[in-house]
Amino acid sequence: MSSDPRRVPLNRDRVLRAAVALADDVGIESLSMRNLAQELGVVPMALYKHVANKEELLDGMVEVIVGEIAAPVSDSDWKSAIRQRVLSAREALLRHRWASQVIESRSHATPVVLAYMDSLIGMFRAGGFSLDLTHHVMHALGSRMWGFTQEVFPTPPPPEDPDPRAAMLTQFAEKYPHITELATATAHDAESSVGGGCDDQFEFEFALDVLLDGFERLHQQHWTSQPD
Repeated sequence: MSSDPRRVPLNRDRVLRAAVALADDVGIESLSMRNLAQELGVVPMALYKHVANKEELLDGMVEVIVGEIAAPVSDSDWKSAIRQRVLSAREALLRHRWASQVIESRSHATPVVLAYMDSLIGMFRAGGFSLDLTHHVMHALGSRMWGFTQEVFPTPPPPEDPDPRAAMLTQFAEKYPHITELATATAHDAESSVGGGCDDQFEFEFALDVLLDGFERLHQQHWTSQPD
């Protein structure tokens, strides 16, 4: 008897996890129902018994990623618990670099996504936050609750030839002296999303901590958005 794993009967979970693995391997742009079916050793029509279309497949893939986020820590204060939860979300997205793009493209929230958001809201509420403040902190967190954020506009790489590169940098510095001063203060990494020495993880945690400290201060001040 063949031990080929592709002969294992399909179910929705297997289809979704195979899609996540394939996207990790070939990139989300190259993922299709056809090559997913080929990966699973079935005809494409077999997939439609488990996902209605490509959009439903992508929704399910987001559910798989959200399922990788660690459960809330029950014996921690609200700030530590939320920090741990958000950083766990970031770890999941770093394992699947395409995931932030797919999350941003979703037009509606699935039950798994809603459950994650509900748990974060519940953690703020358990920490004593008013509904009013909780509403605003969730807006402030934005995509950061999922472990990612779009920091700045991408900067095109300078020419490799040193003379044109020097000329271009000189012109740029004349037009945008403050950007140049800031950018040249540290050597940016090519993989950094914050302008290619920014450490993406440090920058993410720095901003998250600034937000959480601000939320804590507003909570202690009994802040409200409602007029007196």
